Amino acid sequence: MKKVAIFGSTGSIGDSTLNVIRENPNLFKAVTLVAGRNVQKLIKQIEEFKPKNIYIIAKEDAEKISSIYKDINVYYGDEGMEEISNLVDFDISVSALVGIAGLKPTYNMIKNGKTVALANKEVLVAGGELIIKTAKENNATLLTVDSEHSAIMQCLRGEETNPIDKILLTASGGPFFDKEITDKITVEDALNHPTWNMGAKVTIDSSTMMNKGFEIIEAKWLFDVDPSQIEVVVHRKSIVHSMVQYKDGTIMASLGPTAMQIPIAYALNYPTRLENQINKLNLFDIRDLTFEKPDLNKFKCLRLAYEAIQKGHSFQVILNAANEVLVDAFLNRKIKYTDIPNGIEKVMNMYEKRELNSVEDILAFDEEVKAKTREMIA
Repeated sequence: MKKVAIFGSTGSIGDSTLNVIRENPNLFKAVTLVAGRNVQKLIKQIEEFKPKNIYIIAKEDAEKISSIYKDINVYYGDEGMEEISNLVDFDISVSALVGIAGLKPTYNMIKNGKTVALANKEVLVAGGELIIKTAKENNATLLTVDSEHSAIMQCLRGEETNPIDKILLTASGGPFFDKEITDKITVEDALNHPTWNMGAKVTIDSSTMMNKGFEIIEAKWLFDVDPSQIEVVVHRKSIVHSMVQYKDGTIMASLGPTAMQIPIAYALNYPTRLENQINKLNLFDIRDLTFEKPDLNKFKCLRLAYEAIQKGHSFQVILNAANEVLVDAFLNRKIKYTDIPNGIEKVMNMYEKRELNSVEDILAFDEEVKAKTREMIA
């Protein structure tokens, strides 16, 4: 039986991961659950899955859980996160903490030579060079549960001797692909995703196509390709999850329903596929598959992601940090929708290239950029 640690157990990825475990009790056991502030949901998960270790941010919530469950190791705060992410009593972890908060825990697990299934885009966007280097040095395995990168991973399997021409990274296009982007776009408009059900921050990133910009950076690090070999293809039905084109002209594609449980199950049981209770795709219902080219002027975030790769690691940190602050400000109705891409570009133009050689360097620079972005908003 495989022991699983879930960093972000109360989020949507955590829900899907626990559902895979629920459906396969003979294969997986959830031994570690890491949550943020949703103590009631965490308690329900503890009741059902009976983990050995849990984490919650607030001390008072940790004390409450400790008083109820005497036989569970309870961690909280910054020190607690450092401790729980350095535990080694699991076989695979799912790294699904939101934002830059996932960087240090993921780094710790990889440094300890563990297998990590990555659901946090920001880990590779902000720390890709360091994470990949550390994984190689410590013989750690880095898998992915992003639907697009999982699709690429599946298309590459068994093709190690065949040279890649390019990776075709599919995008849903979000809610505004065929609509005008104006200052009048509301939070509700941007959260109305046409095909995927995701958390608020990721849904806004999808609408600006910043999530695809992040995925370009992820693909560069995960699959060791040049950015010029990564092409974004808008496929609004979200049936083809991504493709790989080889030098001989062959295109390998991964098709499936829009269910995160599939890539999560594939990573947990890699490389063996699991049966699941999800409605399968019926090709006779599809009729056609269409692909379109994104407008990099309309979706400025996508262009800025390519620029960040060209300018170097520190600009990828800026891209992520400024975006995180600006998206939060938009969700809290402090700025206009168009201020997100325009603000990111403005912040990127404030900086020169900087050397970042450790997690501490990255986190300190991330905080600096966020502070500067907040000043700009104010």
